[in-house]
Amino acid sequence: MTITQLQYVLAVAEYQNFTLAAEKSFVTQPTLSMQVQKLEDELDVLIFDRGKKPIAVTEVGKKIVAQAKNIVNEANRIKDIVDQEKGFIGGEFTLGIIPTVMPTLLPMFLNTFIKKYPKVNLIIKEQNTEDMIRNIQDGHLDAGIAVTPLEIEYIKERPLYYEPFVGYVPKNHKLSGIDKLKTEDLDINDVLLLRDGHCFRDGVINLCKASKDAQGEAFQLQSGSFETLVNLVNEGMGMTLLPFLNTLTLDERKKENLKYFESPSPAREVSLIYHKSELKIQITEALREVISSIVRGAIAFQDVKIISPLNKK
Repeated sequence: MTITQLQYVLAVAEYQNFTLAAEKSFVTQPTLSMQVQKLEDELDVLIFDRGKKPIAVTEVGKKIVAQAKNIVNEANRIKDIVDQEKGFIGGEFTLGIIPTVMPTLLPMFLNTFIKKYPKVNLIIKEQNTEDMIRNIQDGHLDAGIAVTPLEIEYIKERPLYYEPFVGYVPKNHKLSGIDKLKTEDLDINDVLLLRDGHCFRDGVINLCKASKDAQGEAFQLQSGSFETLVNLVNEGMGMTLLPFLNTLTLDERKKENLKYFESPSPAREVSLIYHKSELKIQITEALREVISSIVRGAIAFQDVKIISPLNKK
């Protein structure tokens, strides 16, 4: 039994197809199939039911796959131990970032990070939280940047910053005359939202529920970008809420429509998340240090109240 054979087993279990598993493993299909077959012969069990389409993992195969994940992770940890002992920060590192954070945060830290750690081959993927969690578990992401708390047993969360919510209110809106927003001022029927699937949308809904539940029939429009929401608000179609970092790039005319909340300001917790196995932890810590130091200077708010993305009242 070899680590390579176990890696091939994990690939077949994930993709449920020998050809695709071979492609993702960068070997030929006959090579991968032969190694999986050799392992099955050695163990005298069938790990995969090849008679099904797509290929299915047998009952004993499920147990083998679960153990194979542990063994492969522990084997990878050996290289981590050596790298940490040598003080080496480098190699390939795949980072997921949620869509409502990526456009503002990435330009802030990327150039600094790659200059400080030129030996790290940073691969960045925009993913929603659900996909990110699954990919961290499967080993396709080394870490992710998401809104927390997530409360998942195998995921560790390291807060990077706390980003206040800011109201974007047009001049003709009923809230335009007030100096500071209060959570009880918000009416879910009047707030333009990101479309379903965005954690910022869930945070806004939970914030509105914290003050009062939506009532009656009302017009709601959901979009996939903050820029679209701002443009719709400018057309008189309601108000919206923006993450603080998104307000920094608005032009001066649009900034006149910003309304900040009374202290403590509602905010979202943005964290670096990774598997509890802590593989490549030295790169994870380097990312956390760079991002935290940069964003700390951009967000001056101190007194905040965290609004959970979870569907809780």
